[in-house]
Amino acid sequence: MTQQGAVLQGYNNELVKCIEDLHMQREELNKQIQQAEEERNKLQHEIQVLSEQLDHVCENLAQKVASRNELDKILAETEAAYMKILDSSRTLLNVLKKEVGSLRHSPDLKHS
Repeated sequence: MTQQGAVLQGYNNELVKCIEDLHMQREELNKQIQQAEEERNKLQHEIQVLSEQLDHVCENLAQKVASRNELDKILAETEAAYMKILDSSRTLLNVLKKEVGSLRHSPDLKHS
């Protein structure tokens, strides 16, 4: 019976060692899980901050694009109006030159 007790004690010791090893493995895995969760939380926070920055930049960009589009419209309208002024000035100049030319050839001006 002593021999069976010794064998049983050996099994018991081995079983306790296996259980302790499993506990150690669990603790190590638990530490790794905590580190991974901390890293995940840190990254999620960084993503949130970057997302807010991206939203701000996108809003700012949209405002600037809208302003540029409005300036483009104003410039196009102003340039078109300026071209009409130039065209009218050219027409006026041509008419004035014809009138002056007609007056020079007029018999009334020749006798004066």
